[in-house]
Amino acid sequence: MLFNSLIFICIFLPIVLLVYYILPAKAKNIFLMLASLFFYYWGGTKYTLILVAMTVANYILGLLMDKYVRYSKWFLAAGIVFSLSLLGYYKYMGFFVVNANKLLGGILEPVNIVLPIGISFFTFQGLSYLIDVYRYVNCSYEGNDRLSGCKVQKNPFKLLLYISLFPQLIAGPIVRYKDVSEQIDYREHSIRKISDGVERFIYGLAKKVIVADTMALVADRIFALAPNQTATEIAWVGIISYTLQIFFDFSGYSDMAIGLGKMFGFEFAENFDLPYISRSITEFWRRWHISLSSWFRDYVYIPLGGNKKGNVYLNLAIVFALTGIWHGASWAFLAWGVWHGFFIVIERMLKKAKLKVKVPAFIGWIYAMLVVIFGWVFFRAESLSNAFVYLKKMFGMGTLEFQPFEWGYYWDGKTLFVMGIAILLSVLPVRKWLNKIREYRLGEAAIKLWSVLLFLMCLLVIVNSHYSPFIYFRF
Repeated sequence: MLFNSLIFICIFLPIVLLVYYILPAKAKNIFLMLASLFFYYWGGTKYTLILVAMTVANYILGLLMDKYVRYSKWFLAAGIVFSLSLLGYYKYMGFFVVNANKLLGGILEPVNIVLPIGISFFTFQGLSYLIDVYRYVNCSYEGNDRLSGCKVQKNPFKLLLYISLFPQLIAGPIVRYKDVSEQIDYREHSIRKISDGVERFIYGLAKKVIVADTMALVADRIFALAPNQTATEIAWVGIISYTLQIFFDFSGYSDMAIGLGKMFGFEFAENFDLPYISRSITEFWRRWHISLSSWFRDYVYIPLGGNKKGNVYLNLAIVFALTGIWHGASWAFLAWGVWHGFFIVIERMLKKAKLKVKVPAFIGWIYAMLVVIFGWVFFRAESLSNAFVYLKKMFGMGTLEFQPFEWGYYWDGKTLFVMGIAILLSVLPVRKWLNKIREYRLGEAAIKLWSVLLFLMCLLVIVNSHYSPFIYFRF
């Protein structure tokens, strides 16, 4: 069940909201937990047991860490091994077997493992809970600030609610337990908050079904072409379309998750902050998928030594290699992570050298966008070899036997219009402008009216569309 499906928008969400607000306060969490499990069961079926099993393991290990502080490090290690083993089996076993067979001559039986949707997200949430509990109970021993961790959750249903909460379960953002622990026990419910949540959900829905899916249709058609059918200009049309698709798809789902959270009283942190205005790759990663980059910073980079211990460049390289492979079991994903890590390291070296060279902002932006766009080729390609072939086509290398269509076939009037809107929305501070408009007398009413019209437009698109890829299936 996807957020942009009619069954979610017209049936599941209205029913859950209605029942949720009818129920007394003490029953709201239990109902929301059950609704979230049903939401996951609808698409995950038997894999719901994996989510519950991981939650039960994290719950028990958290209690053991709290009670037997002296052995908490071993309980934490057990939790990490258990969680990563499940993730490794379901997400990477097939990749391992395929590559092992290439080296060993096919001695291993091929495996066909279906990836449980959202496993990367709820695994990281469970790990953050265990690590934060460990930091809290060990603060007196290791000199840590208690604020860097969180108290153990002694109610298993509240922990299950946190990990299974449907607004962020299958597509993020990665919500840390310590950020919502108080909200689980007490959160504000108001008409204004529901209204803001509905508005934010609509904006995210529009990003997905109007912009991202339009760009996806172009990108998928072009990436499906054989190399000898892809001219240079067609290759650039494809990757620019994908650059817009992935931003509006990812940020659209984050907006919908944040909006849904508000409807139920939760406040989730922002996950995207105009990443395509960045003037360096370092800035890009402060603005792109913020919940993921901050997770790796706090739970991998800093424990490795960060920029204070060990080799900071090696630490950065490890983090970005892991960031790449987290997205999917593919050498192409790993190459994407290494690609970004390489430029992060170079930028850190230049910063340390303190070179007094002022780069014009526009040049910095061009550099950052080219790095990002070339990186998206690895992210989108089905394999590492396909990525290199596509990059060659972008630079006019390779043979072109025939070209079935000119670039105008892919970028028709409608697509160009949507693309123009997408470019503007990806670089302009629209949210700030909307807040400014609200300050005027009729500003709030105008925004609400626009939201209603936009929602009707989204429904019209959904009803008439037969193509809406869910790229999170790869994660």
